[in-house]
Amino acid sequence: MAIYEISSDQFRKINETSFSNAGLRERQDLQRLLRSQIEIVSPDILVIAEEFSQWEDSHRRIDLLGIDKDARLVVIELKRTEDGGHMELQAIRYAAMVSAMTFERAIEVYTRFLKQLESDEDARSSLLDFLEWDEPDEDRFAQEVRIVLVSAEFSKELTTSVIWLNESGLDIQCVRIKPYSDNGRILADIQPIIPLPEAEDYRVRIKEKQQKERASRKFNPDFTKYDVTVDGVTHSRLPKRTTIFTVVRYLIEKGYRPEEVASAVPWRKKSMFRVTEGVMNSIEFIDYNLSEAASGGQSFEEKRFYCDEGELFHCDGKTYGFTNQWGSRFIESIEQLIESFPDESISYIASDQ
Repeated sequence: MAIYEISSDQFRKINETSFSNAGLRERQDLQRLLRSQIEIVSPDILVIAEEFSQWEDSHRRIDLLGIDKDARLVVIELKRTEDGGHMELQAIRYAAMVSAMTFERAIEVYTRFLKQLESDEDARSSLLDFLEWDEPDEDRFAQEVRIVLVSAEFSKELTTSVIWLNESGLDIQCVRIKPYSDNGRILADIQPIIPLPEAEDYRVRIKEKQQKERASRKFNPDFTKYDVTVDGVTHSRLPKRTTIFTVVRYLIEKGYRPEEVASAVPWRKKSMFRVTEGVMNSIEFIDYNLSEAASGGQSFEEKRFYCDEGELFHCDGKTYGFTNQWGSRFIESIEQLIESFPDESISYIASDQ
């Protein structure tokens, strides 16, 4: 397929070129650009290493190593060749070599990468925030490895291999970046080749089902209920997330700003609320945040926030959705809230079983 410019009286064809003719190099240009804009080829990935080669008895290097929102490692391989070469075989070897990486090892790798970028960001906090985890969970971390192949074109031999490998249980994406030249400008047509966009939703739902089934076998949740009393009114047998939501709603109704409430829980300060400009109802809030995420903004999952009608908070022309992700740090967090607002009548106890 070709790209055309539409004018008032004609379609003008944009000339296709190659990366080599355009003077673009694989590592110094494509890799450098994608490490900071990886969402162009695959959204919701945090790059934690470039030219990763920290293993024994091998000098092979992964172009980019990332982690996705499901805590899966992501091997990203780039080729500027016209057919992709044998990059799928190379990437599979890399995936096998990093498959045993632990959370703590990932922190070491990410710390080194941030230093190379001269960033003062804390690797542990950044990774936990990205995964939206309260604390490290080795049982969920890197249970799978995804592969993303990026090339100007892919041979039929390569795509046939990838389709077969995906049907056999692997997760490999092929993304084509085709360069075009137009009066001194270099344009890029970026298209997912495998899996086809039309099949992506089905593929994701199947993967999510498999992950939930695995999680149900490993995860032993705490179903303790709590009685929370605010201003003399007791709310009985509430789940942990509802208990802390009840306390936060009470504080905001008493006139405390959401930012003030969030500051009481330092580890959750940046992610306690999803904030949008404007006074929105539930549908508007959800649609806006989903649209922002689809456009490359911060990821958003409705199920992770209190955002039904009557659950959102409004303050100074903004709308706040409160997180429901508290995990094992629930006790610590509610204690911090109570201690930070000593003038308010707030208490809680575990409900009788």
